[in-house]
Amino acid sequence: MSELSVKHLLGIKYLNLQDIELIFKTADNFKEIINRPIKKVPSLRDVTIANLFFENSTRTKLSFELAQKRLSADIINFSSSKSSVEKGETLLDTVNNILSMKVDMIVLRHPNPGAPILISEKISASIINAGDGSHEHPTQALLDSYSIRERLGDVKNKNVLIVGDVMHSRVALSNIYALQLQGANIMVCGPKTLIPKYLHKLGVKIEYNLLAALKWCDVVNMLRIQNERMKSSYFPSIREYKKHYGLTMSHLDLIENEIIVMHPGPINRGIEISSDVADSKYSIILDQVENGVAIRMAVIYLLAKKNTFKVE
Repeated sequence: MSELSVKHLLGIKYLNLQDIELIFKTADNFKEIINRPIKKVPSLRDVTIANLFFENSTRTKLSFELAQKRLSADIINFSSSKSSVEKGETLLDTVNNILSMKVDMIVLRHPNPGAPILISEKISASIINAGDGSHEHPTQALLDSYSIRERLGDVKNKNVLIVGDVMHSRVALSNIYALQLQGANIMVCGPKTLIPKYLHKLGVKIEYNLLAALKWCDVVNMLRIQNERMKSSYFPSIREYKKHYGLTMSHLDLIENEIIVMHPGPINRGIEISSDVADSKYSIILDQVENGVAIRMAVIYLLAKKNTFKVE
């Protein structure tokens, strides 16, 4: 398989295993390139990409922008806080105005679930979902799986634990889809109020005791509390949450197996994860950040190739 089965990256649930393997193989090549003294390739020098971020973002936006620059693409950056959106312009009108400037690809982050899907049905350019509400965040899930594979050699049959605010997390849902597609076993852990009821239908294990869950897993992915998406209180206090679901070095000292610790960021140190764990030998958090550039380069390159732009 030399090309993706999809025109857009709207979510992991639209990919197949061959797509993921192709993205990882391509990312391997780009990771080697970005570790050279000269980190840039001319692959997309005739392609124009617009980054449309309707939500605040630091790491994801920078990672996409760096990936695009490494591929020599032309870039347009859009911020909704300084745009006609504040004057009442619709999302589709905004996108069509940008496309009229001969843009080939759009990276879209939006607070409303389904926004990238809606836009993909109305336009001809490729869409990459950089996070839509609490729905999906596909490139984050891809870089997470890639990082696990890099450290453990394979994802298949590994026990992966996702801890925290699963209900409001687009990272959790995309990871569940991606990991299960690759044959991993998934467990979630957190307060009952933050564990969606539909998860059992996806074949996901549920555990409410953090230590018991940690003893089961090979990998733990710690999620932050998504305060910006909460419309009510889901637990008594931050102190209470930290007591029951904050990962500390004492937890890791109590389990026999040596596990890998991940976090999609941004980290709230001292709440869902302690600083000594985040900075420990168990952590591959910075590896995730590095791998994010290679994965996003791979996705952008493969979508451009799929859509017959001039790709070198």
